[in-house]
Amino acid sequence: MGFTGRSEDLDRLLPHLSPGEDDTAALPLLIFAVTGMGGVGKTALAVEVAHRARAKGWFPGGTLFVDLRGYDEDPATADQAVLALLDALGVRNANLPATTERQYDTYRALLAERRDRMLLILDNASDPAQYLPLLPGTDHHRVLITSRDRPDALPVRLIDLETLTLDDSVALVTRALHDTDERDDRPVREPEALRELADFCGHLPLALQIAAGMLRRRRHRDITSLVAEIREAGDATTVLDHGSPGTDLYGRPLVLRPVLETSYRRLPPDLARLLRLLCLAPGPETGTETIAALAGLETDVTLPLLEDLAAAHLVSSLPSADGSATGMLWRVHDLVRAFGTGVVARDAESREEGEAARERVVRFYIERAHAASGLLSGLPRDHQRPFTDRAQAVAWLDRERSGLVAAVQWAREERFADTAALLADCLARYLNWRRHFDDAIAVAHTAGKAARQAGDRRREAGVLNDLGQALSKAGRTEEAIDAYTRALDLFQTIGDRREEAGLWSNIGNALALAGQARKAIAAYTRARDLFQDIGDRYHEAMLWMSLGVALRDAGRTKKAIKACTRARSLFQAMGDGLGEAMAWGSLGNILEREGNVKEAITAHRCARALFAAAGDRYGEATEWGNVGNALHRAGRAREAIDAHGKSLEIFREFKDWYGEAVTLDNLAVAHKAARQHDQARAAHLQAADAFTRANAPTEAAQARARAAEQPE
Repeated sequence: MGFTGRSEDLDRLLPHLSPGEDDTAALPLLIFAVTGMGGVGKTALAVEVAHRARAKGWFPGGTLFVDLRGYDEDPATADQAVLALLDALGVRNANLPATTERQYDTYRALLAERRDRMLLILDNASDPAQYLPLLPGTDHHRVLITSRDRPDALPVRLIDLETLTLDDSVALVTRALHDTDERDDRPVREPEALRELADFCGHLPLALQIAAGMLRRRRHRDITSLVAEIREAGDATTVLDHGSPGTDLYGRPLVLRPVLETSYRRLPPDLARLLRLLCLAPGPETGTETIAALAGLETDVTLPLLEDLAAAHLVSSLPSADGSATGMLWRVHDLVRAFGTGVVARDAESREEGEAARERVVRFYIERAHAASGLLSGLPRDHQRPFTDRAQAVAWLDRERSGLVAAVQWAREERFADTAALLADCLARYLNWRRHFDDAIAVAHTAGKAARQAGDRRREAGVLNDLGQALSKAGRTEEAIDAYTRALDLFQTIGDRREEAGLWSNIGNALALAGQARKAIAAYTRARDLFQDIGDRYHEAMLWMSLGVALRDAGRTKKAIKACTRARSLFQAMGDGLGEAMAWGSLGNILEREGNVKEAITAHRCARALFAAAGDRYGEATEWGNVGNALHRAGRAREAIDAHGKSLEIFREFKDWYGEAVTLDNLAVAHKAARQHDQARAAHLQAADAFTRANAPTEAAQARARAAEQPE
């Protein structure tokens, strides 16, 4: 099978092997190490480098290659390897020195005397003791080591190999099939199946080679059949090892599980335990603190263990945005994960240990997600430990999202039904705010099913409410109202009038988002009346405010102003500064719609000041934007630009991509009004990028179109 991909790795490694104009110009580095997990293609890269270097005439003395079999049951020793190297140098039989010490002396002397530059490849090393005695005593030659472990104790230039890209994975299998039979058109006929097969193989060259060999033998069967077999088995290693075609070009068995097994068995007990448990983590990427919870260890104990696993290429790390160790994410290769979960499943003690670990991580997730959700809701920071502010909470939720969503899916298991459903409730606000609507809907469906199976009608109603919010924000109004209505019926059956009122409010929100203002007014009125009846003044005030917005959208401006003024009065009477700020903001929007721009600016400035006094930076950002829009309407473009700039600064602080995008679009409009067309175009393009990050492709396309409309 020909060499495929790795262009970046070749570009990094080859220049260091070049002698330049003469050896005096060569780089002083002597040793290079290609490292990576088993099966990632280290030997193939080393051999390819040797071929290319030889073709360029860089090593006229030739290449010496020795397989140290570092991960076999009986690895080669340096003493054994030196015999093979001497043989390759022509020293054998009667010429071979009698003692090991003399053999090393002869080996080093031959390399020192040889003026023709040589490349020495020490392949598949697992321990420095295998190769340290073999290093030349001269910097004239070059040494290339391959290993699954990083030789961090040596001054070595490292080339860490990752798995192949999707395109290179597809190219590898395609080339393997065409090399056997150029008429094999399955890759062309089944591109989707081939990509799925590459994903199942984890883009690991060894797995892809095995899959290609199976397809060659199954030449009258399509790729889809192999994909279906792997999907049904649920473990690619089982299917691929069962159909393994023998050995590779280097005479090594083409098998996956033994490769993973040898790496695992070499680990000390604490690392082996951590790897097993990490394979049970709910998401593909997991934070350091989450792994610590999973393992039941302190973070400062867990971090060096993870670094040791990364040095053995059994996990990989992703740096944190802030450079902190606790913010790092750790990823386990899919095939390693399948192997690890298999190890746990086959041992009763490991299964019990694994279940305890899963319970710990769910409890950890609930604690953190609840605190983070509280900060998103504007609750006092004192009650939201361990996060210091909203931005930190959002960063944690963004980092752990895939794991959090996956952990909710554990609600399908009876033992996790309650805790996973509770986690789903903690995530609803965040997922909707970040516009991860598909995740929010999937989470709600899973949690709702668990609640129904448990016969918990209150929890089922709460999850249906979360589902309705996600569906509404995703623009699926009819489905949202259906979910809300089912939740409403459950709360009415339970006799919870407060929750019933909240559902009428949410139905109004869904109708308002869908542009059905008159129906929204009816729903809001029903909710307001219920809150009045039960004496809930806070939510009554909130409903007056919502009613005001709906009345504005229905064109009933005077009644809208009265409704928001009523809301403001109620909040003032309660001493609720944040509520009053929201009412001022809503009132400002209505006044602006009516054309009373001067009063609108005053209202928005009052709202902004109240938000700032309460320490609500998010509300402050919103009102800076509203002030900017009103100033633009008043023909004060340069002041509007300044206001939008302040809003943008805060949204970026919170990493609120949608808020950032909307603000940038409004900023562009203000720049256009000021005849600053270059700035307007740039702001629209930045808005498009922010909309893309915020999962809003339609708005992104519209922003790009507005940028294109700006005059040169």
